Amino acid sequence: MLNKLFKNIGPGTLVAAAFIGPGTVTVCTLAGVQYGFTLLWAMLVSIVATIVLQEMAARLGIVSGKGLAETVRSEIRSPLFKGLAVGLILAAILIGNAAYQAGNISGGVLGLQTIFPDTYFSIASVKINYLNLIIGGIAFVLLYLGNYKLIERSLVALVILMSISFVVTAVLTSPSILGIIKGMFTPRIPENGLWMVLGLVGTTVVPYNLFLHASLVKEKWNDVSDLKAARKDTYISIIFGGVVSMAIIICATAIEGEEVKNASDLAMGLAPLYGDFAVYFLSFGLFAAGITSAITAPLAAAYVAKGCFGWKSNLKSLKFRMVWTSILLVGLIISSMGWKPIEIIKFAQVANALLLPVIACFLLWIVNKSSLLGTYKNNLIQNVMGVIIVVAAIGLGLKGLFKVFFL
Repeated sequence: MLNKLFKNIGPGTLVAAAFIGPGTVTVCTLAGVQYGFTLLWAMLVSIVATIVLQEMAARLGIVSGKGLAETVRSEIRSPLFKGLAVGLILAAILIGNAAYQAGNISGGVLGLQTIFPDTYFSIASVKINYLNLIIGGIAFVLLYLGNYKLIERSLVALVILMSISFVVTAVLTSPSILGIIKGMFTPRIPENGLWMVLGLVGTTVVPYNLFLHASLVKEKWNDVSDLKAARKDTYISIIFGGVVSMAIIICATAIEGEEVKNASDLAMGLAPLYGDFAVYFLSFGLFAAGITSAITAPLAAAYVAKGCFGWKSNLKSLKFRMVWTSILLVGLIISSMGWKPIEIIKFAQVANALLLPVIACFLLWIVNKSSLLGTYKNNLIQNVMGVIIVVAAIGLGLKGLFKVFFL
């Protein structure tokens, strides 16, 4: 039965593992603490948007046999525009994923430090947190082995751990079922809550996941007849991820009035109310969130570089390994520099806000090309939903720019 479960699980689980990172955990925590169940509807909308875009990416990968970056490179005819598009994608993903990676490692460390507070050692008067090295080392080993099935199954196990951790903690808080339903289906933006809504969308609809998904479906499936299985995998995995994100909001709602700034504070805040079990569950959940994203972010960057440069490489090729190793090292160095994890995570979300509209526009353009997808190109409903998401993504990006340069 367990073998059958793993056999039917596909890249959708990796997508869920990637978007439920420390950034999502932190933003969901703040949303629950500050607004209770009020913004559960925003997470529901985010999940729908993620499903729409990820289905497009999966369909592109299966029908065309190409990744998103590779397709953009081959479909743009003008050398000038091709160079600009490839350069923009490459720079944005590499820089954005390095920022994500730092936040992923820092977030994973934040979870473990709740249980293991004294984790520093000194080398030549420089303090180093050995938890950073442990998380970076685990990610390095799994990626270096270059076995897709091993990576997939490892992430599935971590996602299950993470899901159990957050859902069990949410159940322990004995939430109001009526309040949850009302929060999910009554769209309302509270005073000063717009930024939080944008944050929930920005942490769920992750740009690099679109590249990752389009590339990974080719590792799992290789025929158009597999499209139904790919869609099922996408829908189930992302909905499951959405349930986990909502569970985090529900957990945070239980400690209204407490001084909570991140998920680590949430774990400590739950301790007097629900005992050490809540702390352990939540801390291991945050650790799992950090390490799953720490594996997928470098992997996505490597696939983007492969598509942009037209490499005929695989998971074990030197070029592929050089890209993900660089992202992993940069993230490890930044996370070890003593900056506050919450600041690193916030920076990663700004990078996401700026990158999302660009990638969403490229994807929507590509999946409407009959020459590439034939009868599998977008239909009217898919286009309408896609345009709405792109417009929202552009608004999110503009808000992100305004916040960076004017606030």
